[in-house]
Amino acid sequence: MKEVLFLLADLWMIFAGYFYGWKFIRRYGNYLLGLEWMVVATSGSNFLLWSLLGADSGSVLYDVAYFFDAFSRSVGITLILVMGLMMVTHRYKPSRGVDVAVFGAAVVGGLFLRQFHGVDLHTDRAAFWVAVCYVVGNLLTAAFIGYFVKRLWNAGAKWPAIWTGLVTAAGTTIALTYDFFPLPFDDANRTIFYTAALATWGTQGFIYFRAYRALHDHNASLDATPARATGALT
Repeated sequence: MKEVLFLLADLWMIFAGYFYGWKFIRRYGNYLLGLEWMVVATSGSNFLLWSLLGADSGSVLYDVAYFFDAFSRSVGITLILVMGLMMVTHRYKPSRGVDVAVFGAAVVGGLFLRQFHGVDLHTDRAAFWVAVCYVVGNLLTAAFIGYFVKRLWNAGAKWPAIWTGLVTAAGTTIALTYDFFPLPFDDANRTIFYTAALATWGTQGFIYFRAYRALHDHNASLDATPARATGALT
C-alpha cells in the first residue's frame, strides 16, 4: 500500500509540473516558473523510472536524481520561484538573458551541490552547512510567499491566499524534515517521507499556479479600469 501511495504522489507531481508549467509559459509567458515546474516534473519522472527499475543506488538515474534535487533546492524553488512570482507582485519582466543566467546558475548549483546529498551530517561539516543553507533558502522564500499571500488577500482572492499559505507551510515542514528530522517510523528508503514530499510539491505546483492566475487577473482588471473610465468620458 505504501508503494502505491508513493507512485500516486509521484505521478501527481509529474502531472502538476508538466501541465501547469506549460500553462505558465503558454498563458503568461512566464518561463521562469514554467521551466522550473517542468524541471520538477522531470525530476519526478526520473525518480519514478529509477524506482520502477529496482531503486539501484549504483544507477545513473540515482545520480541524476541528486542533481535535480540540488538544482531545485538551491536555486529553483527559491530564487527562480521568487523571480517568477515577482511578475505579478512587482510587474517584473525578466529578459531572456536573465532567464538563461538564472537557470545556468541552477545547473551549476545542481552539479556542485549534488555531492553533498545523502552524506552523514554529523561527520561532514560541509554537508551540514549545505543542508542549513537549503533550509535558510526555503525560509527566505517562504517569507516572500507570505508577502505574496498578503497581496492575494488584499486583492480579494482569499481562498487562494489561504491555500497558498497552507501549502507553503507544508513545503517548509518538508524542507525541515528532509535532512534534520527523519521520521522515526519510516522505512530505510524513507517511503513515507518521500510520499508526503512528492504530494506536497505537486500540490504546490497546482496551488501556486492558481494563486498566480488570481493575482494576474486582479492586476489585469486594475489595468482595464482607467481605459473603461476614459471610454465613459468620451
